[in-house]
Amino acid sequence: MRSSYIFTSESVSEGHPDKVCDRISDTIVDAFLGAMPEARVACETLATTNRVVIAGEVRGPGEIAENPEFIVELARGAIRDIGYEQDGFHWKTADIEVLLHGQSADIARGVDAAGNKDEGAGDQGIMFGYACRETPEFMPAPIYYAHRILHDLAKARHSGAAPELQPDAKSQVTIQYRDGHPVGVTAIVVSHQHTHDMSSEDVKTVIEPYVTAALPEGWISKDTVWHVNPTGKFLIGGPDGDAGVTGRKIIVDTYGGAAPHGGGAFSGKDPTKVDRSAAYAARYLAKNVVAAGFADRCTIQLAYAIGVSDPVSVYVDLHGTGTADEDRVEKAIRDVMRLTPRGIREKLQLNRPIYARTSSYGHFGRAPDADGGFSWERTDLVADLRTALR
Repeated sequence: MRSSYIFTSESVSEGHPDKVCDRISDTIVDAFLGAMPEARVACETLATTNRVVIAGEVRGPGEIAENPEFIVELARGAIRDIGYEQDGFHWKTADIEVLLHGQSADIARGVDAAGNKDEGAGDQGIMFGYACRETPEFMPAPIYYAHRILHDLAKARHSGAAPELQPDAKSQVTIQYRDGHPVGVTAIVVSHQHTHDMSSEDVKTVIEPYVTAALPEGWISKDTVWHVNPTGKFLIGGPDGDAGVTGRKIIVDTYGGAAPHGGGAFSGKDPTKVDRSAAYAARYLAKNVVAAGFADRCTIQLAYAIGVSDPVSVYVDLHGTGTADEDRVEKAIRDVMRLTPRGIREKLQLNRPIYARTSSYGHFGRAPDADGGFSWERTDLVADLRTALR
């Protein structure tokens, strides 16, 4: 691997059109799991100018599954929380259509436990997890700081500290690496929707203190290139400016391109869908491998077949930084955690309404919550891994 290079990752805010859709879809997942932990949800959302369409398959309590008015109110609440009260997209006036239907019997048959058959994976697919030592959160630095910039700006907007800012925004951070370590920022891009006639310099004046505070001290220099609203005004944003769809920001959701992605989106899916749960498990295992001191970087791939419980393969790459052989680590992670869909859900306690909060600013690198949110960010397997690899 090259030791000196520059690398860029991007993030998008909760008000980005695709993230509005992710938030609505995950809010619906939470409602189903809150009412029935074993509920099944595969929910897709499309949003455009003052219109939202919600479609997909569900299996859950009738008071939710057969109540489109309730789903509509969930969507309105999500849009209101993000902050959309604009002529072209308003939580109160948007036309919201619900097209959810019952889960396919063929899919349910493959997933459900029956007789001697354990629960199977909800679909085939490959999932990746990654961890590294670039940040205390074991995340690649470019995506971690791209998220942090927008998260801090969103807090300022919600608190009223930056009333000029509106919900839609994007960031991009380019980081210089020397001897394999991030040392500074060569370029910063922020495009942020605003409320009234502001120049790019006006917007920069508002956001620069938050961007500077989000990055490590000394990383911004006189040579750092700034691009703030480089096309000029950004008055029309969100679904009014561009249509949004659930699941289109999968690289933003994971590692910003610094690690592989299996291709499956997360939002709108209950944890029987290994696109989501196995990606969380792979991150959990990779983070614990690095936290335990067995590598500076770790990539884990898990692969599943629909309706089959055990993964068809487990692969570990320590990128030449390992203190243990990869094949031993592969065996150890199987020893310390059952990698069946049921085993993952039970270990990480995923059958809970913890997903709306994951829909923006990344599914990884977040602090575990007291109620079990971001449970895959814990490092409680370190001792078990050290025992298994002794």
